[in-house]
Amino acid sequence: MAGDFDGIALVVDWLDACRNRDLATLLDLYADDAMLKCQCGEAKVSEGRAELESYWRPRLGALVPTAFGLEEIMPTADGVVLDYLSHEGKPVRIAFTFRRDGKIQASHCMPVAESQQHAACMQDYAG
Repeated sequence: MAGDFDGIALVVDWLDACRNRDLATLLDLYADDAMLKCQCGEAKVSEGRAELESYWRPRLGALVPTAFGLEEIMPTADGVVLDYLSHEGKPVRIAFTFRRDGKIQASHCMPVAESQQHAACMQDYAG
């Protein structure tokens, strides 16, 4: 992982901002040109602070009690992968990559069941 920062701690801060419905703090964790790719339902790509705000504002406004519960957090060669419960309480996997200054450069989320199928397919091709 690039830089001298703790990616896992940054992802925990991301979860806390989401749980607290703190949109300003959440957006401050992202680089100004960050990209978010969401495959939870209809695929959506958001880029830059304004689009990220449009993506996150309605999700933070309608949280279920179990929203943003931590399931598992794993460092990877490229960043951090987080399994958590979405704003609707559904299991989601999100992969984060970071810039050297400790800002989120990109995130890509999908339902956990799909990410596990994707991983199994990749193993089939690798093996």
